[in-house]
Amino acid sequence: MKTKGLVVIVSAPSGAGKSTICARVLKRIPEAMYSVSVTTRRPRRGEIHGKSYFFVDEKRFRRLIADGKLLEWARVHGHYYGTPRDFIGENVARGKILMLDIDVQGAMKIKRGRLANAVYVFIMTPTFEILKKRLIGRGLDAEEVIRVRLKNARKELEYLDKYDYLIINDEVDAAVGKLEALITAERLKVSRQNRRTI
Repeated sequence: MKTKGLVVIVSAPSGAGKSTICARVLKRIPEAMYSVSVTTRRPRRGEIHGKSYFFVDEKRFRRLIADGKLLEWARVHGHYYGTPRDFIGENVARGKILMLDIDVQGAMKIKRGRLANAVYVFIMTPTFEILKKRLIGRGLDAEEVIRVRLKNARKELEYLDKYDYLIINDEVDAAVGKLEALITAERLKVSRQNRRTI
């Protein structure tokens, strides 16, 4: 019996660990795949075009918007990010579990569009102090950028009640297990089953 496709939209403040958690869950669920976003920011060390992100300039990004090729898009930390519409639709139709690692702005745009078969997950550290330590510890951002990211995190938490699930990332393995468990539960819902074969 084939299960309907599922879109898992995961948001979190920078430094909360969503990318690490999503990557581990994808390795544990064979039917799951990562949705690659389009962005105008420059690649960080180790990031690969077409795998980490589709890196484009602002002119190309605006063309994608004009052509209706993005399911959602937003400007975050001075750069544009967006989700390719066709990629999402094609893979949901194939019954795939599609993981979207996106910011709150993007998640809310998708929610307003009432995307079918989508669940919304927010990941956060136990405290803001832990979030700050993680941002400093990864060594990617200047002090001023970290202050901006923490300020944005407080704003993002204002949207928490718009999400279906909250995972506190106190310990990575436990957080991975929780995300995997909620995906399993969502896939077992009667509404997601193709009952023609029963």
